[in-house]
Amino acid sequence: MKLQVTQENLNRALGSVARVANSRGTLPILANVLIKTDNNRLSLSATNLDIAITHYIGAKVKQTGSITVPARLMQDFVGSLPDGVIQLDLQETKLHVTTDQYQSVVNGIVADDFPVMPAIADGKTWEIKGELFKKSLQQVVFAASGDETRPVLTGVLLQTHDGKLHMAATDSYRLAEKQLGANKHDIHLLIPASAMQDLLRVLSDDDEKVTIIHNDQQALFKVGDIELVTRLVDGKYPDYRKLIPSKFTTQATLKRADLVNVTKVSSLFARESAGSVTIEVNEASKQLSIRSVASQLGENTATAPAKAKGSGSITVNSRYLLDGLSALSGDEVTFGFNGKLEPTLLTDANSPDYRHIIMPLKS
Repeated sequence: MKLQVTQENLNRALGSVARVANSRGTLPILANVLIKTDNNRLSLSATNLDIAITHYIGAKVKQTGSITVPARLMQDFVGSLPDGVIQLDLQETKLHVTTDQYQSVVNGIVADDFPVMPAIADGKTWEIKGELFKKSLQQVVFAASGDETRPVLTGVLLQTHDGKLHMAATDSYRLAEKQLGANKHDIHLLIPASAMQDLLRVLSDDDEKVTIIHNDQQALFKVGDIELVTRLVDGKYPDYRKLIPSKFTTQATLKRADLVNVTKVSSLFARESAGSVTIEVNEASKQLSIRSVASQLGENTATAPAKAKGSGSITVNSRYLLDGLSALSGDEVTFGFNGKLEPTLLTDANSPDYRHIIMPLKS
């Protein structure tokens, strides 16, 4: 293998794939990135056996070939090089990296031993706008669970319902759901949240579309020059729609910035009680108040003007509330609940395509 590539392109590609390489695995080669020629391009790939990312970049290929080299070393090294042209020259299992100022040799492992994710056979293919997909992921993926003892909750659900595509994630304490618009395909994919986090890192605002190819075991996401393949989570996702209330006895609509501010202040006094704050909506005084009590620190009550319907109170985790508010993008937010033990619903007052559920705490 002998080729020339720019430092900028090689550094960007290594940044896309190297994070997936697993240095703690039992297979040493999983800590490596696969570098190989692909016609007049160079492909860089990394995998942890559950997720694989490949990034294609332009290159001036003089001689074809392939090798795997330590991902962390290669990423740090190329990132430290100045802008300009880098020459890669493979001699047996040693990759010679040369620039105007540097001559380095990186010891590699032959590419034959690198595990390859199986190709997706008989898969469905569909597309979605890149900007919409990225924003939806940002609004949903953080709500997935990190508890491996309940694998289905560590996934992000992509599912068509009544002819529309929905994305959802829950850790059983909160749930985020985004409607992505009409989709004619019958889709039911449970994708690891870790894979969606990796996809989010490589998605840019300039990507016009995401192409998705999937079967019952795997899903492939194509974004520009990057491909991400992931195994799907096995198991049945809970029927979360039963949780979402359609009517409320108590509801408040107020400026999102106001609710963020009073929640942040109250959360300072809620650290001792694991973030517990009590929200009270008062229809008569047309306001929403948040109260937090810490026996060691003191107590705090913060209020904000609101359009209130009904009166009542509920106790929730302030961090979950702030996460949900951060996912909303509108100026006004609607907060509704039915009694102290029923789930609360956060929505954008002017955009009902995103819903955020928070389960209450016992007060």
